[in-house]
Amino acid sequence: MKVLAIVGSPHGMKGNTGRLLDEVLAGAYSECGEVELISLSESKVLPCVSCDVCHKTGACQLKDDFEGIKAKLQECDGFIFASPNYIRSVTGQMKCLFDRSATLLHCVSLEGKYGAVVETSGGGEDDEVIRYVEHYINTLGAQSVGSVGSPMAGFRTFPDEAVLFAKAQELGKELCRSIREKKHYPEQDATRNDFKTRMKRLVEYRQKEWTYEYEYWRSKL
Repeated sequence: MKVLAIVGSPHGMKGNTGRLLDEVLAGAYSECGEVELISLSESKVLPCVSCDVCHKTGACQLKDDFEGIKAKLQECDGFIFASPNYIRSVTGQMKCLFDRSATLLHCVSLEGKYGAVVETSGGGEDDEVIRYVEHYINTLGAQSVGSVGSPMAGFRTFPDEAVLFAKAQELGKELCRSIREKKHYPEQDATRNDFKTRMKRLVEYRQKEWTYEYEYWRSKL
């Protein structure tokens, strides 16, 4: 099993999000044996410039680390997105990654894979960010196995840590079990299927401009 963890905190693994992600990774290691970690604080992922080149060629023309990260997402069996709460959303680093993934979304390229969410905050409103990331996972075609989120109690500390860390480790294990057992989360089907249908229609409508994506969907017929 190939599991990829992407942390979007500007502190990398040294902050609160990294501390909570450590516990999820501990659970994943115990079930999967190996997890690759990418810290966006150590990567270069530029903002999308809306040039439409990816729709035509399948690859972004910007010269940075995005295409390598995209390839790892396509190759893995499961993935973890970890981010602190930045004004009820993810960090700018993580948002750039999400915004650059238009072709992954239009082709629902991560169908058959599983994702998990890790989130931390300074003062709460964790659920809103978690729902946002879980929805993004579904629009990629993947299924979300769950999430763990918490406000902090101090630097790299949290309220009720024993309970929180146990939940975090179980999330890592559940991600690996879902991959191995090919689990199905039927409550996510409507969101995933509706988005897939909408993307097929959108790409068909823009077939003259979005040639790569149109040929991709034609190959699926």
